[in-house]
Amino acid sequence: MLRILRNAEVYAPEHLGKRDLLIADRKIAAIAESLPRLPAGIEHEDIDLGGRRLTPGLIDAHVHLIGGGGEAGPATRVPPVQLSQLTTAGITTVVGVLGTDGTTRTVGDLVARTLGLREEGLGAHCYTGSYQIPVPTLTGSVRGDIVYVDPIIGVGELALSDHRSSQPTLDELLRIASDAHVAGMISGKAGIVHLHMGDGDRGLDLVRRALEHSEIPARVLQPTHINRNRRLFEEACALASRGGYLDVTAFPEEDDPGDSMYAAEAIARWLHADLPADRLTCSSDGLGCMPVFDGHGHICAMDVGRPATLLAAIGQLLADGLPLERFLPVFTRNIAELLRWPHKGRITAGADADLLVMSQTGQLDAVLACGSWLVRDGRPVVFGRFERSSA
Repeated sequence: MLRILRNAEVYAPEHLGKRDLLIADRKIAAIAESLPRLPAGIEHEDIDLGGRRLTPGLIDAHVHLIGGGGEAGPATRVPPVQLSQLTTAGITTVVGVLGTDGTTRTVGDLVARTLGLREEGLGAHCYTGSYQIPVPTLTGSVRGDIVYVDPIIGVGELALSDHRSSQPTLDELLRIASDAHVAGMISGKAGIVHLHMGDGDRGLDLVRRALEHSEIPARVLQPTHINRNRRLFEEACALASRGGYLDVTAFPEEDDPGDSMYAAEAIARWLHADLPADRLTCSSDGLGCMPVFDGHGHICAMDVGRPATLLAAIGQLLADGLPLERFLPVFTRNIAELLRWPHKGRITAGADADLLVMSQTGQLDAVLACGSWLVRDGRPVVFGRFERSSA
């Protein structure tokens, strides 16, 4: 169906002011200050947004689509994500990851859930691998997975500086990065290595050495969780000059931050320090286990990541007085640039019709993914196959 959205305050992510949009064939077909009315004989939907904000859909490049966890036994395996958990969080494109457990959870399972989300109406991709080395794959190699398996765009989340990692050497990291990079070139995909950063004292040392002792482009190695402690965040800020992308995690706001930084604080500090604004991204770690370990590596507490933390971070940044256009690329265009998706993360003619309608304070009103409504009036209107709903 053709759709016209009128009188929208558009953030593309740059602020464009009041605009009308025409949506056709899953794309933004036109954007103008005023679009003409269509004849009554043409089936279409014409909606006045009344000046509400219209933004690109959020891209969450780190979600445990088949659930994370398992570090304290089978009963601590987090259940798989449901469609509405993503759509009501404003997410229109998602990238799935495995975590600590690359044994009872497999790349094949992750690919299957990714394809299922596509059938349910969402943009969905995934990484091959998990925390561990050798990297678990579907075809038998990193290059094969990226080149031959459509949803797979890179490797992740490979763990560094964490007692749960395989303690990779520099040579091992470089070989994986090389395979991902070349496979990305062959396939036209991102070809990155998404790096889980733990609390270990080594921090980003292995990443720095990889960039110093190889020809691997800095964009290939993307550390995430850089706000898990302040020392690591300062390291990441210093690394920003090398030209790579760094990823902030939107931890649940009700958690005790301890030495970590909430996403809104980390993003604001990055921007106020005039670090490369186009090289920072934010993800939710949705459905991932967020354990607290004692000195012996035993879990003494745990929480679960939630996709909705992205919207919470946006709301907090707005409440703190930052203009939406200043930080919105962190959740949209920056990620699309890293992942080589020229038609996502922006509002322009020819882009995918992945759109959010939100209030001035960041409250979500509606979500379109590929031009179809998934959320209206703050409530999901499309559900996953096995979701229960009273709607």
